[in-house]
Amino acid sequence: MDTLSVKEAASLLHLNVKRVQALARAGKLPAVRVGRKWLFPRPELEGLLAGGEARRPGPSLEISARNRLRGRVSQLRLDGLMAEVHIRIADQELVSVITRASAERLRLRVGDDVYALIKSTEVMIGKEE
Repeated sequence: MDTLSVKEAASLLHLNVKRVQALARAGKLPAVRVGRKWLFPRPELEGLLAGGEARRPGPSLEISARNRLRGRVSQLRLDGLMAEVHIRIADQELVSVITRASAERLRLRVGDDVYALIKSTEVMIGKEE
């Protein structure tokens, strides 16, 4: 997925950064808000410049979780009602267990770019003696 920051999108569109943010907020530019940042899909912006219409896959979704990690699905195991999703984040791997129905609804495949949203009230740390 080729995404642009607000500054990059503004440069591509020859607009002011504040104007790009306002258009994204109003839903007039294809964008996704991740935390406090806006991300813009390059192919859709280029389509707008070529005179086409922006094609949005569905409604954008803002989530209250601030702990978001971007990664790529490196392994996917479907077994019964559950799915084990391995996400490669830099040189680390995160494993998440979700329902099979969720994995199918998201159409998850190995190689997909995804976000891991971490929402927890406590994190435990252990160390062997």
